[in-house]
Amino acid sequence: MSKPLSFSRCCVLVSLGWLMFCGQGEPSEPETPALPKVVLVLDTGMEDDRTFNAHGLKGARAVAAEGGFELIVSPSSSQVYYERNIEAFVSQKPALILTMGFRMGDPTARVARRHPRQRFAVVDVAYLPGRGCAETVADCYTEEGGLANMTSLVFAEDQVGFLAGVLAGCMSKTGVVASVAGPEIQPVVDFATGFANGARHVNPDVKTHQVYLPGFNELELGRAKAHEFIDKGADVVFGIGGNSGNGALLACKERGVMGVGVDGDQYETFPEVREILLTSASKKIDQAMVILLRRLLAGNLAPGIIHADLANQGVGLAPFHEWEERIPGACKQRIQEANDLLIQNPKRALAE
Repeated sequence: MSKPLSFSRCCVLVSLGWLMFCGQGEPSEPETPALPKVVLVLDTGMEDDRTFNAHGLKGARAVAAEGGFELIVSPSSSQVYYERNIEAFVSQKPALILTMGFRMGDPTARVARRHPRQRFAVVDVAYLPGRGCAETVADCYTEEGGLANMTSLVFAEDQVGFLAGVLAGCMSKTGVVASVAGPEIQPVVDFATGFANGARHVNPDVKTHQVYLPGFNELELGRAKAHEFIDKGADVVFGIGGNSGNGALLACKERGVMGVGVDGDQYETFPEVREILLTSASKKIDQAMVILLRRLLAGNLAPGIIHADLANQGVGLAPFHEWEERIPGACKQRIQEANDLLIQNPKRALAE
């Protein structure tokens, strides 16, 4: 016969059994894999500049909110630190390093050449043989060209600037229009040149004033320059380039003259000047960013240049909003005619 177990021995066995049972516990939930990162490196303009950066961030954040990636935003404190700022993120191995603005072009290309396995994109810069890679190369966006890991997003600023100029020239009562712009870089120059040419397209005798400011955050200087042009008779002013252009629009409000915004629909991002805002020369950066980032998530973001122009509706005038009923039908007709003309002959915007 087997001997009965002692009480103490029973307790030990029961305790061991309980420990064994507890050790199994509830099945642990698998850890959620970390989202891929997208790094957005800004120029020295503020995040909330109400123009270029603000519209680009709007598009990027809209896609990030869908849950496909984690967005990291890094403003640059100075041009001196562009390259160092971009380089610092490579070690994190993000899905994409995206830089914003023409002045970021050369630093981005240098970092991209050093890290061919890292995907890059840049806004407002197109690399061409002799301007981004050797003249002997057929295509910069190849291994031979050194930028097979790069995508460029560029806009026809001259075309939409031309349409804004057509509206300004048609609406001006004094025959004088002006533009107050940020630094004299290609996208800004194209906006200003297109604007002046568009105004002359509808009124060959129109007088145009133009100034470029040293930076994108020169709000008070932009305001002062606009006041100078208004004193010279300008009754339509085009504000181009971050807070420098915003200062010009504030001057328009103070003097009761018409203004034109830039980059996106500033009626939405700069409500303080709604009453004087005829329209905005929109690059539709927010929409373009959505397209670019969704291509990235779908795995089909190819190296090369993505063009946004009037033909593919990647640029265009923003709605007239409060001016819808105040802009004559004849002016709207001139805008439509100019739009059709530029689709047929895009170079007219710079060669009027």
